[in-house]
Amino acid sequence: IVEKGIPDFLYSKLDELYNNELDSILFGYNSKRKVTLRVNTSKTTTLEVRTVLKSKNIEFSLVPWYDDALILENACEDDVKSLDIYKNGEIYLQSLSSMMPALVINPLEGESILDMAASPGGKTTQMANLSNNMALIMACEKNKIRADRLKYNILKQGSKRVNVVVSDARKLDEFFSFDKILLDAPC
Repeated sequence: IVEKGIPDFLYSKLDELYNNELDSILFGYNSKRKVTLRVNTSKTTTLEVRTVLKSKNIEFSLVPWYDDALILENACEDDVKSLDIYKNGEIYLQSLSSMMPALVINPLEGESILDMAASPGGKTTQMANLSNNMALIMACEKNKIRADRLKYNILKQGSKRVNVVVSDARKLDEFFSFDKILLDAPC
């Protein structure tokens, strides 16, 4: 049984923990989310992407804390996937919250970075962009099918110096050492 768009057990738990905020939580949960994207600065510029979107009558707003992110106002993911800039890997569909970890990591040229649960590759390719493709990134994914998707996205995005390892990152040899580690653990 589903109460207000979510399963009863979740509704009960949210009501128990966040009684005063439950209505706004349910509103957010049931609201249609806007499409957001990240510009792949390895292949294009934000200005060029904005020009293409304008030519296709796709309205967007800027993200004040990240110049390479855009919020689309009147387009769905399928609209974006039909654009050449998507097909060519010049943009990456990615939620704003998913963009934050790579910004916090702040990958720098020459650093060695471990992405412990890397698939499908949004944060991995973003870190490559942020380091001008000069950080050395080990992208671990223990699931072979998900690792193949990761490899596909890395290739499509033109990310350099990224090595995909089909392995549980927790079991890497002690030989490896990293300047920074990103773990955005799956739920």
